[in-house]
Amino acid sequence: MKTLVSTTFLAAAASLAWTLSPKTETNEATTAPPLTAHRSIAIDGLDVFYREAGSREKPTVLLLHGFPTSSHMFRNLIPQLASDYHVVAPDYPGFGNSSMPTVDEFDYTFDNLANVVEKLTDRLDLDRYSLYLMDYGAPVGFRLATRHPERIDGLIVQNGNAYEEGLRDFWKPLRAYWADRTDANAEPLRGFLKPDVTKWQYTHGVRNAANISPDNWNIDQPLLDRPGNQDIQLQLFFDYGSNPPLYPAWQEYLRTHQPPTLIVWGKNDFIFPAEGAHPYKRDLKDLEFHLLDTGHFALEEDGALIASEIRDFLGRITGKDQ
Repeated sequence: MKTLVSTTFLAAAASLAWTLSPKTETNEATTAPPLTAHRSIAIDGLDVFYREAGSREKPTVLLLHGFPTSSHMFRNLIPQLASDYHVVAPDYPGFGNSSMPTVDEFDYTFDNLANVVEKLTDRLDLDRYSLYLMDYGAPVGFRLATRHPERIDGLIVQNGNAYEEGLRDFWKPLRAYWADRTDANAEPLRGFLKPDVTKWQYTHGVRNAANISPDNWNIDQPLLDRPGNQDIQLQLFFDYGSNPPLYPAWQEYLRTHQPPTLIVWGKNDFIFPAEGAHPYKRDLKDLEFHLLDTGHFALEEDGALIASEIRDFLGRITGKDQ
């Protein structure tokens, strides 16, 4: 028995000594990524929340979230990029941890969401960055890109639309609302704000719903249920109609400036189906194109794969793989 205890103790001691030893080539790869900081900054009387990780001396990636979520959707992606990149992910006004002024206090338009994000980039001295565009992040990000094409290193497009081909069956009730903003046309859209639909956005089209954390909709839904937030979302549903008329200008930006672009698109998405991904091929020469067998929030099921594709892509366009 003494021999057994002694042998076990020595083995444990050796293991502990290895764990506490100075870094070697073998354990260098296991170094933890930089921690994500959770910050707020005052912009035009609003507290704008953002997540930030990585050294500001490294190339920046600006992550722009979709509906109905926030920068929370990037909680797992950020640490997978932060060792090599400076990563910033804001919450728009009315979303996540940012201020939620009422519709009488703030004009909830995509122009104004882009204005707030642009002012954030100015305050943080982000003069160059790659853009991750997802859902609402596409109309916000394309406004930034067309205003300041000189700032854009590249685009990462994940279920972010810029073509009429991408607005299919899901968009019929929204088109009716754009054409005639009545209570009757608003009523079907209120259904998009209910708990079962919030959950559906995460689980529809995925390979295995058990892989999707319920934390997603359990975080998003209470924020949607805040007094006044439904009015905000209905206003943004209406203002989404301002985006399709800008598609030709966004497409001209792609053709003229040819930003290197990575598409990682959940092909089973009913909101932004794969028909909206293929037209990017018409306008872009430097395009990496991947359709993934998952749904709208592709990061939830294919986050590791998407992170790997992003690292390879950014390494190429920023020179970090050379």
